[in-house]
Amino acid sequence: MNENDLDPARVERAREAFALVPYAKLLGLELGEVSRGVVSIHLDVREDLKQYQGVVHGGAVASLIDTAAAFAVLTQLDINERVTTTDLTIHYLRPANSGRLTARARIVRSGRRLCVLSVEVTNDQELLVATAVTSYIKLQ
Repeated sequence: MNENDLDPARVERAREAFALVPYAKLLGLELGEVSRGVVSIHLDVREDLKQYQGVVHGGAVASLIDTAAAFAVLTQLDINERVTTTDLTIHYLRPANSGRLTARARIVRSGRRLCVLSVEVTNDQELLVATAVTSYIKLQ
């Protein structure tokens, strides 16, 4: 087991928690890679996720990013710890109108209360669709 490997119990906890998120089901999010401080989540582009110009709505991309980041943080939380998003800055780089989007979130720094993450969203061709920086704070 190397330093990036995650205890199998934590991987299972993340998968079980993900299955309980109604909003993720509504959007059609799919949990991918789960490792220590790194999570990927997929979103298949559908017509009902597009805005009037035929591209995926920025809100759907933001939700994909926020969910990936939340689950990356979850990999490092104790069972009774809770967090919430404190900020989210997104740079939309190109439109997406078909295929599958993948958000890969990784923890950049984790302190006693605040966790900072970087997230990249790519399309089927592995071109960047969006980048983001976000923070989560542990709730007392």
